[in-house]
Amino acid sequence: MQVISQITGAVDDSMAKTLAASAEAAQQFEEAADSTAKSELARRLSGLAHGAYFERLLTRFSVPEELFGPLSMQGLENDQYVRKTDGYLPTAEVAFVDEIFKANSAILNALLTLLNERLFDNGNQRLPVPLLCLIGASNELPESEELDALYDRFLIRRTVAQVTNAQIGKLARLAAGRPADPSSSSNGNGNGSSEGGPALDMDDFRHTADRAYAAVDVPDSVVDILAELRCYLQDKCEPPMYVSDRRFMKAVQMLQVAAHADGREAVNEYDCLLLEHVFGNRPDDCHKVRGQVLEIIASDPGLQQTELVFLGLFGRACRVLEQSPDSAEAADALAECGTLVELLQGRQAALAATLEGAFPELRATVWQSEASVQAAVQALTPQLTENKRKTEELLREAFTLQQCLAQRSAGGVLEKLLPKRYKQYQKGISSKV
Repeated sequence: MQVISQITGAVDDSMAKTLAASAEAAQQFEEAADSTAKSELARRLSGLAHGAYFERLLTRFSVPEELFGPLSMQGLENDQYVRKTDGYLPTAEVAFVDEIFKANSAILNALLTLLNERLFDNGNQRLPVPLLCLIGASNELPESEELDALYDRFLIRRTVAQVTNAQIGKLARLAAGRPADPSSSSNGNGNGSSEGGPALDMDDFRHTADRAYAAVDVPDSVVDILAELRCYLQDKCEPPMYVSDRRFMKAVQMLQVAAHADGREAVNEYDCLLLEHVFGNRPDDCHKVRGQVLEIIASDPGLQQTELVFLGLFGRACRVLEQSPDSAEAADALAECGTLVELLQGRQAALAATLEGAFPELRATVWQSEASVQAAVQALTPQLTENKRKTEELLREAFTLQQCLAQRSAGGVLEKLLPKRYKQYQKGISSKV
């Protein structure tokens, strides 16, 4: 995946998401106005992967033959209802279907099976298809319920806007046949490239997903973020965003592919930012998804759980120091306190490295644009700074408790050294009474 990482770093954000979809062997949907180069993404992917390419524009009057091939006259003579699929969608490896939501029911049924199972029913045979990635595009989102199943098949769903004012100069240079960046060379289609650069073939895409699933772990911290995000989107967000089980599983696997492309052995919490184009249903939903991911990361539920553990341990220490400071229970409490101190030291060091290094893990990924990284850093820095302060304070308290247990201090010492925690302990006793 080093090759894919190198190439992704040289292309724009839309192409990065297209590479992610293709490596996951999934579909991508682009909602955009006219003349925003939607089909160019598919052509570039086909060129990178050196795969058989198919492209078609649908209308309300399109027939299945336009996508799946004409009926075989010879087959009809032999009482066989089969299609000649060579050169059509069932034999394509990369495909682009424009105005895909204008597909009628005759096209829709075959398309759903082809996209989800990668199978095509030709006559009385169900045949596997070599499709790597299909990019669908439309100027409008689906309105009828019969198209919801098709819309759900597209793992990555993005809105493609016009070229921004800041980048319009590059577009003018491309139109004039000049490099977008004067310091780079052009390969003729607008892509800056260097001689001897990395090359991809279909195998780089075909086997990437399986390798990623086997090599990349999904830590519990990331699982917690995913579960909390889905719960929020479906139960608390207004209007609710439905996330199907199929989409949820595919999203987890996409994060594994993204981490594998970065050369990592585990998904990290910042990879979840990629879900802004996976869980949303409407153009504005991406901002809600991204905002909630950032809020979950910044809230640091692990810190809250650690504080609860400390409070329980503090109450236990108060009891053993007052009643039996030389008991085995006191020794167990001391050992648990030592473990807690080590945990907090690791957490404090990680937060310090993140803030002082300007979020190195987030900046190291090839899947986030510079603008996206800057926005995430700006949103996360205030809360993570506060989390670091709280962690350092909790570490100081845990270290103080550890020393009191080690020295078998009298119960009154804890009251003087940690008055705030002691009041919480006394309040807890009063509540039980």
